[in-house]
Amino acid sequence: MKRHGWLLLALLLAGVWMTGCTRREANKVADAAVVRIGLVAPLTGPQAHLGKDNDNGARLALDEINAAGLTLGGKKVRLELISEDDQADPRTATIIAQKLVDNGVAGVIGHLNSGATIPASKVYHDAGIPQISPSATAIAYTAQGFDTTFRVMTNDEQQGKVLGGFAVSKLNATRIAIIDDRTAYGQGLADEFAKAAVAAGAQVVAREFTSDRSTDFMAILTSIKGKNPQLLFFGGMDAQGGPMAKQMKQLGLNAQLLGGDGLQTTEFIKLAGADAAGVVASSPGLALAAMPGGQAFREKFTARFGSMQIYAPYAYDAMQVMVAAMRRADSADPHKYLAALAGTDYQGVTGPVRFDAKGDVAGGSVTIYRVQNGAWQGLETVRSGQ
Repeated sequence: MKRHGWLLLALLLAGVWMTGCTRREANKVADAAVVRIGLVAPLTGPQAHLGKDNDNGARLALDEINAAGLTLGGKKVRLELISEDDQADPRTATIIAQKLVDNGVAGVIGHLNSGATIPASKVYHDAGIPQISPSATAIAYTAQGFDTTFRVMTNDEQQGKVLGGFAVSKLNATRIAIIDDRTAYGQGLADEFAKAAVAAGAQVVAREFTSDRSTDFMAILTSIKGKNPQLLFFGGMDAQGGPMAKQMKQLGLNAQLLGGDGLQTTEFIKLAGADAAGVVASSPGLALAAMPGGQAFREKFTARFGSMQIYAPYAYDAMQVMVAAMRRADSADPHKYLAALAGTDYQGVTGPVRFDAKGDVAGGSVTIYRVQNGAWQGLETVRSGQ
């Protein structure tokens, strides 16, 4: 009995000691300074799959940084991600931006859409808060002269130029129709595509527009069919591109469908079904398999979150780049680490990340894909300056 009594006492003391250790470890985490970083994207609605992709990519990076430990100014720091839903709406985006400013975020990853990113960027600029978009490609975003705006993805000037040249030289299109969704992204990309295609010798036989909420394009496509185009370029997102591809087949409009990164998603293939076959689209940057850290990123991302869309690696790099700037400045104070952010030279999953004077990623590239056997297959990559 005595032996059992001593054993019970030993177990109780060990439990107290372990509880104390656990409490001390918890206190260490609790005592760490909290640095809030905002993430804004459409988390509901027809583009929610893309927004969640961004959120997951940024969250993966943040969790890895927290697990490794972060010290700034001699103090332990714990990062906290504040995810907000702007519904891909410009007005909502500015409201969310002000909310994040009021909540004292140290930086923002986002927004996803150019149309939401551009108006929100003024709110962040006025507050002096750095913003890195992983997916907004409109030229206007970084053309405003704001020193707080950055992006880790090639812009639409280069993407449109590559697409226009590809349409004429590789797809042999001389009669081209264009539809855009009238967003900053869709219209901007379509404008750049049109300039490049015309410069390469093509004729634009029809220029139509829709919205980023429409799914019925029969009237527009019927009008375009009468112009007998060889190629139809769509500046917009997969939620519209998928139904558009199906309706083209239903009408017997046999033009080649071509788009930008808004179409180059797994969701587009799901929405278009069998009618996705042969569709061509571009994406800024390298194919995932060609990215320096692409394969390793795919494995850890899919193990945790499942299938990936398109922008997750860029959201991951955006978070890593922002925190790396904080480390170099030894501070999460936006006014202190902003200069370090502008001087970024970071080897990321997507490739080297450096910013030019406007905040655009330097030395970007564009990859062209075609849907074959139910998946996007890379055709060619055009690097900056080629």
